[in-house]
Amino acid sequence: MSELTYTRCGDYYIPNLKLSEQPEPPIGKYGRMRQRYLKEHRPGLYSSLILSEKLYPHLLEIDRAARERMDAMLPRMMEAAGVTEELKARDPMRWVGLMNTLKAQIDELILCELVYS
Repeated sequence: MSELTYTRCGDYYIPNLKLSEQPEPPIGKYGRMRQRYLKEHRPGLYSSLILSEKLYPHLLEIDRAARERMDAMLPRMMEAAGVTEELKARDPMRWVGLMNTLKAQIDELILCELVYS
């Protein structure tokens, strides 16, 4: 382990810390929401994840899991609600309303189960 150096800032010495580079894909909607939640409501966990360099992989995992959950639940809920291509052709405004309702329901489940837990 290399020697830790400090920078003097007024009466305090601040350690010169630098995180390693992480060239990975950008974080999606749910990952950014999880990051904001951790930063505002769980600052200890947020700091711990940053210092251990596990925050970025954690956010990517939350985002991936949320997208998979959305992709798995939407077709099942569409079938249960009777949202079909026939309805889309017959009454497009009703179809759009139902789809928006289903997506909002799934989004709320994802937020409760993955983002805010």
